[in-house]
This record gives sequence, structure tokens and C-alpha cells, in this order.
Amino acid sequence: MSRRANDLAERLRAFNNEVVLFVKGCSAENWQKVCSWEQWSVGTTVRHIGAGHFSAVELARMMVGGTKLPHLTMDEIVKMANRDAREHETCSKDEVLEILSRNGKTMVDFVEGLEDSDLDRTGYLSLSDKEITVQQLIESIILQSGGQHFKNIGSAIAT
Repeated sequence: MSRRANDLAERLRAFNNEVVLFVKGCSAENWQKVCSWEQWSVGTTVRHIGAGHFSAVELARMMVGGTKLPHLTMDEIVKMANRDAREHETCSKDEVLEILSRNGKTMVDFVEGLEDSDLDRTGYLSLSDKEITVQQLIESIILQSGGQHFKNIGSAIAT
């Protein structure tokens, strides 16, 4: 494992741990509050982070393996996310903790096994209409976008 991969894995582990701690301490009342940007409950939004954003590791795995990324538009991603949110709007804390545990471990284990050359592999991401590295993909989807959802959760429970 490279130093860069180790650093990235630690950032991912820290983010996952922060989300897990939040879920464990989240009251039933806060679990049901609605995040204004997503228009989903806090619980559904947390589930989206673990099930949706953490699964971006599969796209990274494709890039490392030399497989072309699927063509996705923002509209398609939003529709998929909203459909998934509707299907899981009554998710429980236990369900979400299991997803965070499983997908968080998969994500960190994958990144820990990468070398610098893997992190630097590129693929065309139609969503951004540009080439992106594995590291950029992981950071933007999991840490930045997932992190923004987590901030929105904080805003929802603060009201």
C-alpha cells in the first residue's frame, strides 16, 4: 500500500466512523427530520451516504481494472437516488449501521490495497465530461458529495 492510499483510507475510515457515531447517537425524532436539500429524512439521507456514495468504490474498482465507466448523467443519478430513497424511507438505524459497517469496510479495504499508479489511473466520467483519476473519483463522490449530505443532516437536526 502506498502512503497516499493509506492517507486516503484513513480519511475514508474517519468519515465512516463519524457517520456511524452520529447514527448511534441520533434520536428517533432527529432520524425523521427532513433534510432541506435532499427532501429525504435524516435516516434516509444517512442510508444514501452508506449505500450510494460508499458504493462509488465499485466505479473506482472498474477504473483500476481498466473497464470503461458507465455513461451517467446527473438527471439519471438523481432519479436513481430518489427512487432508492422512496424504497427505503422507513429504514432503521440498525439497517443503516449494517450498511455503513459493510460498505465502509469494503471501501477502506479496497483503498488500502491500492498503489500510487492505481490512484492515478484515469477514466472518462460522463457526469463531469472529463477524465478523472481514481483518487479524484473517491474524494469527490465519497468525501465531498457524501460529506455535503452529512453537513445537510447536521443542518436538518439543528432546526
